[in-house]
Order: sequence, then structure tokens, then C-alpha cells
Amino acid sequence: MTAVDLDTHLAGLADATDRLVRWAGETGPEAVVPTCPDWTVGDLVVHQGAVHRWATAMLRGGDPRAVDIPDLEPEGRAAPDVTAWLRAGADELLATLDDAPDDLEAFTFLREAPPARLFWARRQHHETAVHALDVLAAREGRAPTADDAWWTPAVAADAVEELLVGFWPRRGRGPRAEGDPYEALVSAADTGDRWLVAVGADATTARRLAPADGAPGGAATLAGPAVDLHLALWNRGGVVEDPDGLLPRWADRGRVV
Repeated sequence: MTAVDLDTHLAGLADATDRLVRWAGETGPEAVVPTCPDWTVGDLVVHQGAVHRWATAMLRGGDPRAVDIPDLEPEGRAAPDVTAWLRAGADELLATLDDAPDDLEAFTFLREAPPARLFWARRQHHETAVHALDVLAAREGRAPTADDAWWTPAVAADAVEELLVGFWPRRGRGPRAEGDPYEALVSAADTGDRWLVAVGADATTARRLAPADGAPGGAATLAGPAVDLHLALWNRGGVVEDPDGLLPRWADRGRVV
């Protein structure tokens, strides 16, 4: 469950959208995105605009089998001003979230997901923030650092939780053990959050550790400030302590675009 409240996620989504639109306008659509090397800024803006529209459709009771994100991208590519197209979709998403009841029944797709309204606010906040940081990296022509990130350690820890507990245990997601299964302790030094990740040949599972839980013996470790952990686990840089070389093993199967 997310430890960050709905209002924080809604404000974060609005702020990240503002930054993405501003930086995309300053950078231009043809610039290469260092953190997503197969994409230009234009590709990223189209993708994010399509994601916002897909999220809105799901909040309104849409069937994920009937519409998918790639189905919505041609509209963005044909738009005369793709950043204005993204802005329009984000505004509609925020309005839909504002109007939705707390007990909304709608499609969600992560393990241990919070209720639908909070789920979608959280998911779109984290995704839009990371992609805004991608566009900033394109503008600056370098990989981002934690100093470039504007979100709080609490928000970063929530994004780490969403990735480890929500995304990675899904079928086909998460890293895999090439040999024997192993455990890894992921620790955010500044927030005190810790997660135990169990990596097997066929699946990855993760759970949050309670403050009173001791560190498991023999577990590999990955530690650092929450924002650095967030960036590192999302393959966006970040300075962390990784004595067991987890990140190189996790980079491909653990990737979330």
C-alpha cells in the first residue's frame, strides 16, 4: 500500500506534467533521450500522452483488452502541437481523478494495489515524474542525478515500493536468478524503508520489512538515499551502495519504461 496520500500524488502529477511540457518545449522533439536511447523527446511525449489517455479510459471503466497504449499514439503523432496534446490529456486525467469517488471500481494491474482512484494517481504521478526527468536529461545532454529530482524522499520510497512490490512480482516482470535463488535487502537510508526481495529462476517477490525486523542473514544488499535508490532501480542513474553487483543483474528484467 502507498504511504503517500492522494493529494500529494495529484499535486505531483500536475507538477511533473508542467515540467515535462516546459522542458520538452525548450528541448525540441528531435533531441535524443539519454535515459531512453531508442526515443526522441517527441517519442517520449507521444508515449506519455497516450499513457495519460489510457489511464483516463481505465478510470472511466474501460476494458484493457479493448484499448492499449499503442492504439492511442497515432493521434499524438498526428497532432500539430504534441506538447499541447499531452497537456490536454493530462488535464483530462486530473479532472477525472478529481471527480472519481474514493471507492471507485476500475481496472488496476499491480500486485498489492491500492484502491483504483489512489492507484491511478500514484501510477501516473511516478511515471510522469520519471519521464519529465528523462526530458530534462535530454535538454541537458547527460544522465540525470538525484540533485535533478524535485520529489521528496517519501515520494521516492513510495516509487521504490511500487516497483518492488507491485511491478516485479507480475508475470514476466522482475529480475531472475541465473543460478541459485537469492535474497536481497533494499534499504533507503534517509527514510528507514526496507524491502526484502526474493529472486528465483521463474519469479521475483518482495515485501516491506517492519522496523523491528532484523536483516536476513546472507542477503545481498542495495542501499542509499531514497531518491538515489528510485533512480537506480528505474535505470536512471542514482548513487547507491551495491557491493553484491545487484544493479547489473537487475537492469534488463527489472526495467520499467
